[in-house]
Amino acid sequence: MKNELIKIGPITIYGYGLMIALGILAAYVLTEYRAKKLKLESEKISYLAIWGVGGGILGAKLLYYITEIKEIVANPKVLLNISDGFVVFGGIIGGILGGYLYCKRSNLKFLKYFDLIMPAVALAQGFGRIGCFLAGCCYGEETTSSIGVVFKQSNFAPNGVKLIPTQLISSGLDFLNFLVLLYIAKNKKVDGQVAGFYLVFYSAGRFVLEFFRGDLVRGTVGIMSTSQFISIFTFIMGMILVLVTGNRHLHEAAQ
Repeated sequence: MKNELIKIGPITIYGYGLMIALGILAAYVLTEYRAKKLKLESEKISYLAIWGVGGGILGAKLLYYITEIKEIVANPKVLLNISDGFVVFGGIIGGILGGYLYCKRSNLKFLKYFDLIMPAVALAQGFGRIGCFLAGCCYGEETTSSIGVVFKQSNFAPNGVKLIPTQLISSGLDFLNFLVLLYIAKNKKVDGQVAGFYLVFYSAGRFVLEFFRGDLVRGTVGIMSTSQFISIFTFIMGMILVLVTGNRHLHEAAQ
């Protein structure tokens, strides 16, 4: 609701940036803790995080450029604004690719570390969506419902009208995803299951929530938003990963 949280002289602390920073810090601390607990190579977590975050930023920016290709062609100066314009799904895909490349480079078992990091990713997303709420981006459609929120100083959301708080709903789903993934991680039988369920849960939630989004800067593919279109494929990928790893466990248990 208010992006400028603290202002001391020329220094301004913005809610969006603060929540992103808290999310990344919480994700890192959690991942390193769980790596030590699981007797994995915790000293490599910082490098894995750098590759993952780097890939995530590049992926999020690239997908944003793809969704805004018409505007970029009309006004190439849009490319100079590197601080705004990121698409979460691009960040997820780019982050996974960055993590995969680091694991290959360092001879780490990708699925094991994929499982390790995805609950932390869901946790970071929960914080990030709170940041979206403070900034007013990723807002919902107009509503007369009692759950509606009114922005007064947002540079993104329309001010003075009731909007569905899709940011907070998304944040709640992310935190719930985090807790469920931790439970699955404690009871998993084979590597890859946690990551697979992350893709399934996040994709399903995002697909449904997109129907209630009010911001138009997301791109479209036919009648679907870009994120809904990608959600279909990531959901299928997640289901395949869950089923393939589950069948592998059953096959190994039968031997």
